[in-house]
Amino acid sequence: MALWGTIVNVLFIIIGSLIGRLLANIPESMKNTIMKGIGLTVSVLGIQMGIKSSNFLYVIISIVLGAVIGEWLCLEEKLNQFGIWIEKKVGGKSKGNIAQGFVTATLIFMIGAMAVVGALDSGIRGDHQVLYTKAVIDGFTAIMLTSTLGLGVVFSSIPVFLYQGFIALFANQMNRLIPEQVMDIFILELTATGGVMILAIGLNILEITKIKVANLLPGLIVIAVLVSIVGFFKY
Repeated sequence: MALWGTIVNVLFIIIGSLIGRLLANIPESMKNTIMKGIGLTVSVLGIQMGIKSSNFLYVIISIVLGAVIGEWLCLEEKLNQFGIWIEKKVGGKSKGNIAQGFVTATLIFMIGAMAVVGALDSGIRGDHQVLYTKAVIDGFTAIMLTSTLGLGVVFSSIPVFLYQGFIALFANQMNRLIPEQVMDIFILELTATGGVMILAIGLNILEITKIKVANLLPGLIVIAVLVSIVGFFKY
């Protein structure tokens, strides 16, 4: 079943969020320290991912063009509006709390090579090990995020399911159309481009910057197109 790994991933996010909800009454000083710790670890993860690029020019072009497209489409604003809409539907008591949790968790869970590689493995080979590993990581992350940002984190399971599920369902078609060398380069540069975005999330959590990370998301599509064009002429 191609979607099984994604389903397990989503279930771990939901379970982690519910557990985190039980920890929501911890002291504010502890919440603040936990958030700073999350911000630091997310930043280090982003740096670790970003330096994996074999040609950083790919990353620069993808981030720049992605930012242009994202600003034009106002993705950050629309994602926040969707989060606020969810908040109104569930009757959130703290203004912006559910929206912030939804947006932050969605970006953390969706950006990165594990989501793509895991979904491809699930769809092509029926191997769900990568997504099982991601599920455990996301589950623990969901606990920490929900304990500090609130129940909005649980709703990030919806875009995660749609994103990874789409890749898993169409993995065989992608595998037939895209040469192995091009796919390897794509995964490498996707990891690096996603790493820059992950670093931005970490810096935002630390309140060092206020980067509109959602407006950078089209960069993930740009890197796919860019690598495909180069690969077409090179391979």
